[in-house]
Amino acid sequence: MTTSRTSAAKRPRAIIAGPYGHPFHPVLVTVPIGAWVSSIVLDIASMAKDNAALAEASLWLIAIGVIGALLAALFGLLDLSTIPRGTKAFTTGVTHMSLNVLAVVLFAIDYFIRVKQETHSVPTVGFILSLVALALIGASGWLGGKLAYHYGVRVADEQTQAEGF
Repeated sequence: MTTSRTSAAKRPRAIIAGPYGHPFHPVLVTVPIGAWVSSIVLDIASMAKDNAALAEASLWLIAIGVIGALLAALFGLLDLSTIPRGTKAFTTGVTHMSLNVLAVVLFAIDYFIRVKQETHSVPTVGFILSLVALALIGASGWLGGKLAYHYGVRVADEQTQAEGF
């Protein structure tokens, strides 16, 4: 059953958040996630082969991920703003956002560590920061899935979903 409180969380706050049932935030997060996972793969390859070009490509992917995450965050905030405060869904959304912010900060620190170093290799501290940040992204992604699939935030209401079955 859809109440007015749950219905509010399904409707976009602004048209730029994406149409009803099709929010843009989940699509946009694929850019930073893909960039950061790829950067770790390149880090491992760079460390295995002592390849400066792979380390530099990883640096670029980290930067692309940070920029993509900032864009995705804007759309995520629009989605979060539709969730009524004081609900389990809102608490989950704030936790999801907090983990993402922490991960982006860690990737940004990782980026600056790599830019400031004099060699073109993967710094151990940077690699560890990437791994920790990616673990945070994994936990945050699980919470994002909970928001959509368990709480139904920004997805179609039950009656609309039933039309497909």
